[in-house]
This record gives sequence, C-alpha cells and structure tokens, in this order.
Amino acid sequence: MSSSLPNSLEIKTDSLAANDSHAFIEKIRPNTGVSEPVYKQLQRSITDMIQSGELGDGFSLPSERALAEALDLSRTTVRRCYEELRAQDCIVTHGRAGVTIKAPASRINPEMGKLKGFTEEMRELGITPSTQILEHQIVVDRTIASIFNRPASTKFLRLIRVRLGDDIPLSREMAWYDLTVAPALADWNGDGSAYQYLEKYCDVGLVHAEQTIEAVICDEAEAAVFGFNQPGPCLLLKRKTYADNGQIVEYVEGTFRGDAYTYRVNLKIRPS
Repeated sequence: MSSSLPNSLEIKTDSLAANDSHAFIEKIRPNTGVSEPVYKQLQRSITDMIQSGELGDGFSLPSERALAEALDLSRTTVRRCYEELRAQDCIVTHGRAGVTIKAPASRINPEMGKLKGFTEEMRELGITPSTQILEHQIVVDRTIASIFNRPASTKFLRLIRVRLGDDIPLSREMAWYDLTVAPALADWNGDGSAYQYLEKYCDVGLVHAEQTIEAVICDEAEAAVFGFNQPGPCLLLKRKTYADNGQIVEYVEGTFRGDAYTYRVNLKIRPS
C-alpha cells in the first residue's frame, strides 16, 4: 500500500505531533512484533496522547477508513479501537462529521493543610469563584444540634450552595452555622466566603477544622448540578470548623465533582 496519507486524514489540534498527520500516524503505529493486540496498542497510544494533552477536547480524529489505510490495517481493527475508546468516553462519533476527542476536564489540585474556604482556594489557583444559592433558611434540627453538641432547640443557618470556578459548577455544599456563636450570620446572604464574613462581621476567629474526604457516587440532584448524564464518582468533604471559643461554628458537607478535583498533601518524614 502507498505510504501517502489520504486527504481526509486531518488532526485538528495545536499540538505539533497531532497537528502533523505523518507524525501522528507514526506515533500511534502499532508494533506487530509484540503479543499485545493491535487494536489495544492503538487505543493505548491515543489514550496516552489525550492524557498528555497532545489531543485536546473537540479535536478531530481520522475516520475508520482513513486511519486503516494510513496504517495498512483492516477497518475491523480500527473499529475495535474506536469502540473501546468510545466505551471509555474518550471519543464521540458524529456520523459523517467524523470522530472527535472527549478529553477530561483539567483537574484542580489545591493543597491541603491550611484552613481556607472555597473562595480563597479558587483565588489562590487563579480561578474566579462565584456562588448560586439554592436554599437559605433558619432551622432547628435535632440531628445537626447533636453534631454541634448543642441543645436541640439551637437555631442554625442552613445554606445549600453551588460553588463555581470560572462559571463551571465544581461543588454542591450543604452547610449549617451555629447562630448562638455567630448571630450576625442570620443577616448574611450566603454569597462569597463564610470565613471572611465570620471574621469581619461576626467578630469570630477561626482556629482549626476537622475534615474527612471520601469517594462517593453523587445523587441525582448533584448530577444535575454538574451536568452529568447519570450519577458519577465524586469527592465528599465533611468539615467541622471551630471558633476561638472552642465551639463548632460550622458543619459542612460538600460534594465535589470527581472529574475536576485532585487534592495534594505534603508529607514530612519528621513532622515538626
């Protein structure tokens, strides 16, 4: 078969390797001398290019026929590769319009170890934070009162918010604030940083927090917020934040989308 590439073989991306059809073909060309199936080799090569950023979201791949001709393979082999990539949600087929990459969203990787709210965390990462208020009300809740070690009649501000970074929904959080510790919170509209409001308007100093992180499958309400077709993997953060008088002032449960968050932790051999 001729080594010339079909005119329809175009890879649309800013990456040099993928922008050059010949370079792309050579990079994914399978090694027939190994036992790994050819379609698996193709799948792995394309997946590696997606993960490295060489093939970005929305960029076009060759059709089955064009890629088969360029690599001197059967269309069945290329079709099997594309089927595997489609099952992994790495590509989308648009009929005659061709095949496009569906790359995962860039992950946010905040560092743990410092007590800070969503607003501060986003600004440190160069991301513009914003908030959508879903619920804002004063409640009495026996279960929540037990978490705070307060009487059952204690009043709390219950706040449900969607937190966005650069207008992308990143978390849905449900938080309770003890109005006995910070009564001025009753006048807070829920926008922006609760920690800044506590310190500036409630004269409440924050000293430390206890936080856990676990992997969960989001519920339907959270999936709708994140734009998922169905519930998917997320991170659930639960945090108790303590005021300088030793009382818990905040309890929050925040579900963060799993395709956008990677937390970093610095570990020391001999912690001070």
